[in-house]
Amino acid sequence: MPILPTILPRRTTRPTSPASRAGRALLLACALGAAALAQAQVFGDVDWKETEAPPPPAFDLNKLVPITMPPYMTLKFGVDPATIKITGDGVVRYVVVATHKEGGALNAYYEGLRCATAEYKSYARFTNGAWDPTPAPEWKRLSERNSIYTKALAAQALCRGDAPRGSVGEMIRVLKAPVREVE
Repeated sequence: MPILPTILPRRTTRPTSPASRAGRALLLACALGAAALAQAQVFGDVDWKETEAPPPPAFDLNKLVPITMPPYMTLKFGVDPATIKITGDGVVRYVVVATHKEGGALNAYYEGLRCATAEYKSYARFTNGAWDPTPAPEWKRLSERNSIYTKALAAQALCRGDAPRGSVGEMIRVLKAPVREVE
């Protein structure tokens, strides 16, 4: 039996229509956009720049709104609503005050919170009646924090997922009347 060569049909390319090319371009653009968004969420916005932090604001001990903390904590934490500010760079700045449950010692911290990256920065500490600026403050991960009050404040009132809440008023309302949210 002789072996005959197999002849395959010649494949011809179809001309692509302008609509088909536009569809492919749109699909490619969407895929690139999704990749860029995923990169920004994983690695942070590489173009982000923090605005200069204003000096620490005055705070009022009589207006502190308590932060819910575990019962084993010996310190009480509260935030003065008048000190909470959301800046154009997405940082929420505030003054939090720590006092001993039995009275006495008082410390306050002027901090910034970046919900998008779950990071905080301490700008100054208030002790003995005066602000002491933090030398070369740096952003630190909330998960690496020794104290849990900043993480609690972020979860209870300042952040909704990876963004600040819509307004300072909303932050204060949620802090004063906590509700369980499903995200």
